[in-house]
Amino acid sequence: MAQATATAKVELRGVKKRFGPKVVLDGIDLTIERGESLVVIGGSGTGKSVMIKCVLGILRPDEGEIYVDGEPVTHLHGRKREAFLRKFGMLFQGAALFDSLPVWENVAFGLIQGRGVDRIKAREIAYQKLAEVGLGPEVAVLSPAELSGGMQKRVGLARAIAADPEIIFFDEPTTGLDPIMSDVINNLIVATRAEGTTALSITHDLISARKISDRIAMLYKGKIVWHGPTREIDASGNAYVDQFIHGRAEGPIQMEVRG
Repeated sequence: MAQATATAKVELRGVKKRFGPKVVLDGIDLTIERGESLVVIGGSGTGKSVMIKCVLGILRPDEGEIYVDGEPVTHLHGRKREAFLRKFGMLFQGAALFDSLPVWENVAFGLIQGRGVDRIKAREIAYQKLAEVGLGPEVAVLSPAELSGGMQKRVGLARAIAADPEIIFFDEPTTGLDPIMSDVINNLIVATRAEGTTALSITHDLISARKISDRIAMLYKGKIVWHGPTREIDASGNAYVDQFIHGRAEGPIQMEVRG
């Protein structure tokens, strides 16, 4: 087995995943350095979410290996997998809040259920994390249905950082938000990384990608077709990236159009 890169926080080597005849990931090689923010861009259906699910062990790759902190994690089970997952926080695309729980319990859910933190301490942490994303104690007692989309996203972010994870995944963090609220969320994501957290985000929002990333990779038809520092994306010289960032219908990226 090949050795993991010494400085990498997360590394994918030759990762492949198919569902029946459909190849979703076709040999992904990707490295996220410690403390780095990497954004993976690409259109819908290109395999971005599947890639994250493979890292988290929700899906198992058909081929390849995934390393976290230099350790292979693809085949972890039981307590080893539980310990591994504690390194991660996750902001889901639709916030994915529990309607039956008040806001503070949504934020504290992983602390109480996953880590056995007592409810009083967990509630204290939840209020603190809500404050960090700009939400006051009056919001903590509301139900998710009483919140706007932007507020729900902020609650989701508070939950993602509740346990002070080493790695945070952001799944389409600005989808469905207006430009101003998108910028608020982007600023909060940048702020959460001030402590040196490693971040992997997937998005098709180029404004967000530019703001929250140190490096960008582009995924198309299950392959990384370009990666590099964010500052180089406008001069990438890559036809796929150029078409995507300018939103052109003509180019090597072919969209399926069904009549």
